[in-house]
Amino acid sequence: MTHLGYTVEYKIETMARAYGKELQIPWKKSVELARAIRGKTVEQAREYLENVAALKQPVPMRRYKRWIAHKSGVGPARYPVKAAKAFLRILESAVANAEFTGKDDPDQMRVAVINAHKGSIQKAYRPRAHGRSGPWNQDTVNLEIVLEAMEGS
Repeated sequence: MTHLGYTVEYKIETMARAYGKELQIPWKKSVELARAIRGKTVEQAREYLENVAALKQPVPMRRYKRWIAHKSGVGPARYPVKAAKAFLRILESAVANAEFTGKDDPDQMRVAVINAHKGSIQKAYRPRAHGRSGPWNQDTVNLEIVLEAMEGS
C-alpha cells in the first residue's frame, strides 16, 4: 500500500489544499492536464478546465503522445473531458478550503502544486465465451492540489 498524502510542506497562513482519492479518470491524461495548469492562477485554471470540458481548448500531450492526432496550433493534443471535470471539482474544493481558512481572495491564488499519482486498481472480471472470464480492471488517480497566495496580494 502506498502512502497517501501531500508532497509539499503546508503553511496554513499562505496555502490552501485539496486531495481527490481514487478518482476514476485516466492517469496519463491526468498527468498531462496537471502539467498544463500548474503555475496558473485559480481564475486561469478554472477557465482553462471549463474550455477543455466544453471541447474548446485541447490539452497538449507532451510525454504520452504516441498515436495522438495533432490539433491546429498545438501539436499532439486531446480533450480529456472526464479528467477536466474531476480536476475542476477538486480545484473548487481547494478554493472552498481557502475561503474557510480566511484567505482574502482565493481566485487570485496560484496553483503551486498539482500532482496526479497512480491510485489503486479496482479489479473486476468480464464474462467471456465458453465459461471463461477476463480481467476488467479500472485504474484510479490520486490528485493533490495546493494553492498558494501570490506575493503581491
